[in-house]
Amino acid sequence: MSYEEISVLVIDDDPTTRRIVTRLIKQIGFTTFTEAGNGEEAFAQLESTKFGLILSDWDMPVMNGLQLLEKVRSDERFQDLPFIMITANDAKENILKAVRAKVSQYIVKPFTAPALREKIDKVLKIAPPEAAA
Repeated sequence: MSYEEISVLVIDDDPTTRRIVTRLIKQIGFTTFTEAGNGEEAFAQLESTKFGLILSDWDMPVMNGLQLLEKVRSDERFQDLPFIMITANDAKENILKAVRAKVSQYIVKPFTAPALREKIDKVLKIAPPEAAA
């Protein structure tokens, strides 16, 4: 499976952060992505479009990232959908809440494209380019 074949849902209430994350995933090699401003918008997108990866902020109005994760995991259609939580909060209790809710990976802002790629490759089970050679 290649990055080009995977549609990514990028969720953050801050448009600037969404642009940054979108630019990073383009640098990694993804070509298909959709943006949402909160968990409620994101879940509506999930209902109508097939995604292979979710990148979601934690702190958002209406429905936050943890609430979205719990809703995604409670729906059998999306139980196995890779979900990476992106947050500025590295508090241990939040990480534990996300793990208990079955988050695939957790990354703390600010982060680099290589760090994001490493998390994405883990959840998508894609070997790094040097290992594939």
